[in-house]
Amino acid sequence: MSKETKEITELILKAKAKALKETSSEAEPELTRPIKWPTDCIVGPGLEGAIACETKIGYVNGSKGWLIYRGYNIFDLCAYSTFEEVSYLLLHGYLPNEKQLEGFKKKMLLFSHIPNTKRLLMGFPIENMKPMAALRMGTNLMRQEFTDVDKYGYLSNIANIISADEDSIPMETEPMGEEHAIYEFKRKQLENKIKDDLKHAIGFDSCYHLLAGVPSLTGVVARIRDGHLPLEPKSELSYAGNLIYMITGREPTSVEERVMDIALILHADHGMNASTFASMVVASTLADLYLSVGAGIAALNGPLHGGANEKVIEVLKDIGSVNNVKPWFDKVRAKKGKIMGFGHRVYKAYDPRARVLGPLAKYLSKGNPEAKKLFATANALEKEVVSTLGKEKRIFPNVDFYSGIVYSSMGIAPDLFTPIFAVSRVAGWTARVQEYLRNNRIFRPRAMYVGPFDKEYVPVKQRRAAKKS
Repeated sequence: MSKETKEITELILKAKAKALKETSSEAEPELTRPIKWPTDCIVGPGLEGAIACETKIGYVNGSKGWLIYRGYNIFDLCAYSTFEEVSYLLLHGYLPNEKQLEGFKKKMLLFSHIPNTKRLLMGFPIENMKPMAALRMGTNLMRQEFTDVDKYGYLSNIANIISADEDSIPMETEPMGEEHAIYEFKRKQLENKIKDDLKHAIGFDSCYHLLAGVPSLTGVVARIRDGHLPLEPKSELSYAGNLIYMITGREPTSVEERVMDIALILHADHGMNASTFASMVVASTLADLYLSVGAGIAALNGPLHGGANEKVIEVLKDIGSVNNVKPWFDKVRAKKGKIMGFGHRVYKAYDPRARVLGPLAKYLSKGNPEAKKLFATANALEKEVVSTLGKEKRIFPNVDFYSGIVYSSMGIAPDLFTPIFAVSRVAGWTARVQEYLRNNRIFRPRAMYVGPFDKEYVPVKQRRAAKKS
């Protein structure tokens, strides 16, 4: 470990110590226990508060600012682990030993070479497309390259052994839930048929393939858009190092590689967020992982989910300097406007990811005048917001507030921030899909009908202009 990367570890441990002082050690008992179906919960619009499943993968405690992966505190994973280790942990439930980790890294490097997918993607005008649109297309092209599921005449083994459409099973009465998925086969039969078989597109190799392929796709999009040919990953670089290399065309410094590794760890999983839920809903129909991850990318593309860190950079540049922070903040507050990078649907405490990214942004900005100016402006804005809205409404910086400065300091364009988010989140998406499929039940919530009844049909020639309802 170099002196610089050691300093980064120390920054994370300081952030951990500060977080521990500001929170208690008790988890939420009502949200950390096995479910006895049916269960009672208070559900708001958009299924807010609904309990859909059990998980051992990740836990978010918004009131205390906790983020846990498989029992491990996010600060410890950032301080001591790597994204490869964390991905393995999320997928398999335990940290790999030395031999397992080496095998996993070799598989990641092998699967990161996707020549046919790159060739197909380059056949589209991706230089004129938004990066997330091209990335979503790329995952579908990976599906074409590495599976047979869309080939004419292909008949899935899964389809052969399911004799009933689960959506046809009566669910309009109160669902009681089942210990196992309601299929006419046992899980072992399914596992034996799909184990290590990419053709069925739902096994662990498909998880690995997507985890390795999505960063390669991101590199293709970045390079083609800048007028350069795509680059192949280098065996001597880590997952994070190759991501930077394939995007920028230069080998990262040890500090950049380490910081990107930490950023990927921080974004790998975060509860039942919109993109994770989208992936799980698609997977619950027994569609494959490629389509499930594509659904996650589509959800992450929405401005209410991904992309906030890109907007943060725009805001900080618009503010211009530390001296302009207070008048800008007072003006926005008077209009009751939203301040990008602050507040979170879940957190009512300081986002633990922001606790790590803030010091890293400061560290990286030291040798970069533009980034240094952005960080100084961001830091001043944080003080204004936390000193007022933090006390009044429990609004603090979220993961997006400082991550953009981190990426900008590495020379990464703002419109690639969300694709990098997707690169990392593939680990969480695929892990949660795999976990859910073990006891799958197709998602089927209900809507409350509030429309009219007993309307009479009127032939088209007799109809008057309809009134807006």
